Amino acid sequence: MTTLLIAVPYLTVLLLLVFYGLHRSQLVWLLWKHRASLPPAAPRQLPDGELPHVTVQLPLFNEPDVLDRLLECVARIDYPRDKFEIQVLDDSTDDTRERSKAKVADLVRRGIDAVYIHRTDRTGYKAGALDNGLKYSKGSLIAVFDADFLPQPTFLRTVVHHFADAKVGCVQARWGHLNRESSILTRVQALMLDGHHMVENRARFAAGRFFNFSGTGGIWRREAIESAGGWQHDTLTEDLDLSYRAQIAGWRFVYREDHVTPAELPEEMEAFRAQQFRWAKGTVQTARKLLARVWAEKHLDRGVRIEAVFHMTPHFAYPLMMLLSVFLLPMLLVMPVSDPLSLFLVDIPLMIGSTGSLATFYMVAERAQGRTAMGALRRLPWLLAIGAGMSPYLTKAVWEGLQAETGEFVRTPKKGQSARPGRYHARTILPVVELVLTIESIASVVTALTTKHYIAAPFAMLFVMGFGYVSYSVITERLAAAEAARVRDSLPSPVAAEESAESIAA
Repeated sequence: MTTLLIAVPYLTVLLLLVFYGLHRSQLVWLLWKHRASLPPAAPRQLPDGELPHVTVQLPLFNEPDVLDRLLECVARIDYPRDKFEIQVLDDSTDDTRERSKAKVADLVRRGIDAVYIHRTDRTGYKAGALDNGLKYSKGSLIAVFDADFLPQPTFLRTVVHHFADAKVGCVQARWGHLNRESSILTRVQALMLDGHHMVENRARFAAGRFFNFSGTGGIWRREAIESAGGWQHDTLTEDLDLSYRAQIAGWRFVYREDHVTPAELPEEMEAFRAQQFRWAKGTVQTARKLLARVWAEKHLDRGVRIEAVFHMTPHFAYPLMMLLSVFLLPMLLVMPVSDPLSLFLVDIPLMIGSTGSLATFYMVAERAQGRTAMGALRRLPWLLAIGAGMSPYLTKAVWEGLQAETGEFVRTPKKGQSARPGRYHARTILPVVELVLTIESIASVVTALTTKHYIAAPFAMLFVMGFGYVSYSVITERLAAAEAARVRDSLPSPVAAEESAESIAA
């Protein structure tokens, strides 16, 4: 009876995780099946006389370390100056305001149509800033770039021809990674995002499924934004929300895998946790808001509606992963390895469900951009480990996403090109649960070895790596920040003010 009480929830969790894993395999299959539908690598370009007016919106909030780099990159975009406008949408509360104003004034002196818009409050956060800027924009097309993105000079000329099709509402370009090789954390993030862009987005686009504007590195038709109800801020993923509303309304999205916009990955675990928390919570909020509506739209293909379920619920894998780590130890204790049934209930499903589909998914993503499949395999254990290590914190995000409150939009701190650490640091809750699960996972490794569950041992070790790495990273970052604050406080006040390291509560 005890065995049954443990085995049933364990197998239920495992099967649900395998189900999500198999969906990734389906995306790979969709990508292969519809590969002929992907756009050519050599797009056509419109003559200057046929180019539409474009407004480039740059939402900022306390971005002093990347401001100059961003505006210089945008100013170098190759586009007729009489059809090109830059909007700096600045909600900042620090010296970014003065620096932004000065930089915009410099751009105006250089003959660029640039405007500075500052709000006295952050109502709606990023969505509110974009919506406010839209009221004053001149362009029929609206490009959006976050502060850490570096658009290439050819960006607009490369993508605007798609809008010659009156049904196209949005074009999304692929993200690149400026600091991919900085650490194991950035390498794992790059692999995760490559999977999203090179498999998920490409497969959904090619197969005619809904995919989303990624919040940056893309361009909208203004009419599509307005006809879909505009930017709304009742979720923390305003980009996913608007994308689905626009596609439900009949607008078509285009994905451009061949045009890459480089960006900065978070180099601190707390910054990464804060970013993933916002994405997880906002995606669940969007699912709560729109999933029933998607299924009620009978004109939508069944494949579109089914894919929407997987698209809006992937973060439910995090509570499942955390439960799996909890159930693994008692399962190893009650299921003797001498029983052949245990081999099929514990070891083999854990191996296949955890690695098979994910390995294929990420190998395809890496090969699609000219990187090696072996590179993906080498990073896969760390991807699994960090995903597991993030699961307690993101389980909290999923739970909050199921509640009514939108919550605060906590932007990801940027480092920029500064040799010193960035001025701002994210602050998340201390990893107490992760520390407890590290200890339990160590016990799972020992138990797997002593009970001869040798196949399960490496997977238990992944939990140790993940929970331990997240705990260690957050604690060491906190200690380093405390030491920096101590040194800062000991400096003369003018120097202390220059080197201040303010915090953003997450």
